Amino acid sequence: MSEPPRFDRGHTDDLMSFLAASPTPYHAVANAAERLEKAGFRQVAETDAWDGTAGGKYVLRGGAIIAWYVPEGAGAHTPFRIVGAHTDSPTLRVKPRPDSGAHGWRQVAVEIYGGPLLNSWLDRDLGLAGRLSLRDGTTCLVDVDRPLLRVPQLAIHLDRAVNSDGLKLDKQRHMQPVWGLGEDVRDGDLIAFLEETAGLPDGSVTGWDLMVHPVEPPAFLGRDRELVAGPRMDNLLSVHAGTAALAAVAGHGSGLSYIPVLAAFDHEENGSQSDTGADGPLLGSVLERSVHARGGSLEDRARALAGTVCLSSDTGHAVHPNYAERHDPTHHPRVDGGPLLKVNVNNRYATDGSGRAVFAAACEKAGVPFQTFVSNNAMPCGTTIGPITAARHGIRTVDIGVAILSMHSVRELCGAKDPYLLANALTAFLEG
Repeated sequence: MSEPPRFDRGHTDDLMSFLAASPTPYHAVANAAERLEKAGFRQVAETDAWDGTAGGKYVLRGGAIIAWYVPEGAGAHTPFRIVGAHTDSPTLRVKPRPDSGAHGWRQVAVEIYGGPLLNSWLDRDLGLAGRLSLRDGTTCLVDVDRPLLRVPQLAIHLDRAVNSDGLKLDKQRHMQPVWGLGEDVRDGDLIAFLEETAGLPDGSVTGWDLMVHPVEPPAFLGRDRELVAGPRMDNLLSVHAGTAALAAVAGHGSGLSYIPVLAAFDHEENGSQSDTGADGPLLGSVLERSVHARGGSLEDRARALAGTVCLSSDTGHAVHPNYAERHDPTHHPRVDGGPLLKVNVNNRYATDGSGRAVFAAACEKAGVPFQTFVSNNAMPCGTTIGPITAARHGIRTVDIGVAILSMHSVRELCGAKDPYLLANALTAFLEG
């Protein structure tokens, strides 16, 4: 097998473009699919019969994408190597009756999705994007990528204790953005505005999945531009790296002994229990159909999954210089120190010793350093799609990711090197 390309600073530049162009999970999977199409992949419909031919294929379902590359000569029981990630991020999502307002202000009614840092959404210029479902049964994407909405904070003169007692936000009363002026709030105004924006006929939109996003673009930060600030790094950073790694391996994959896979799911931030989430049937269905398309039996499927490994790639916590006591005293991951190996003995992460060995081998092959993350015993540990994937499919799974600050903020922070270090490690892993 010829050597695939190794990623460098240009990968981080491309990540910034990917973040800016992916304000929602639907946009993220469309952009990932476009990159895979350029690498020779083709979309297959779940409603069609699949063939067992070699090459790259992908399935889109809502805000999820599963893509895989079958090398020439792959057997029905050839195991998979999977990079798992998620496409969703904490945000404000539009309610079924979005038009609201009071006291001369026109507002958009929103619901809190996931666990955002609410204060980070205040006094930001916000756009609106998502998926519109049309009367004829089709869907289209829409993105109003300009200052359209704002969640205004209460002036300090009306909350004198805010700096001493802390900011207290009620999710229902205090997080509804304004988008104009007017006493007459009319049902249908927001959707009519989006129909006009998208060039759709009046009354053609019958359903919507819309969410708010900051319009400030990603940017390099710091004296030497060694940091990157931007939205939705949790977890589009991993989706972007996994897409790049899969495309690279597919382009140089004639000698692969595994079938490389990218599985980017929706709804991780609220539990993964959906038809596009990691706790749903999508990945299992794709893997099983891939085996059967190559003439495989139930026995071949069992053999393939027994040899399969998944890297669940999600962002993790870098040590915070102002809150170092919140971290484990012997584990202080740093930005640009290489990807994290995430460990939790209570199985909030799926990593065990054998999984560590797989990841260490991939990093060694790629020439990439890695770090270990474990939570402070006095702090609750988050979780990922890793334990879900391991339990649902019986697949050996390892939790990894890039260290960032300000996780779940509207604008997160990572090192400029870590995105391409992760992509190089994932490429080495998918090569086997």
